[in-house]
Amino acid sequence: MMYLWVKAFHIIAVVTWFAALFYLPRLYVYHAMAEDRTGIERFKVMERKLYRGIMTPSAIVAVGLGIWLLILIPGWLSQGWMHAKLVLVALLIGYHVYCGHLLKQFRDDRNTRSHRWYRVFNELPVLVLIAVVVLAVVKPF
Repeated sequence: MMYLWVKAFHIIAVVTWFAALFYLPRLYVYHAMAEDRTGIERFKVMERKLYRGIMTPSAIVAVGLGIWLLILIPGWLSQGWMHAKLVLVALLIGYHVYCGHLLKQFRDDRNTRSHRWYRVFNELPVLVLIAVVVLAVVKPF
């Protein structure tokens, strides 16, 4: 029964984390297009609150509960699908950290990238999400 509760809250945390991973780069798209000081400052506040108040806490909870699941079922660590999933999670954590780096660039008015670059950057977590869900559900290897 413990496994099911941990799994349920892991899924909730992952959904919350991905929602933020999808939304923050979208804010960067609009921030990169903004030209008025009021709009720019508003984006800075929204981005900071999303990153610190939702994205990072949900990432910590998702990873923590994922580790708990591995403690409950350590046999998964010997399976190829889990190895691939953990590599993707590591890449996602790197993406998350890089989003924090971009946040600081915007905060300091040092963004050098176009809104088009952020539009492409915004799509990367979608590919990871598809792969992680397929690995976790289908367990192809």
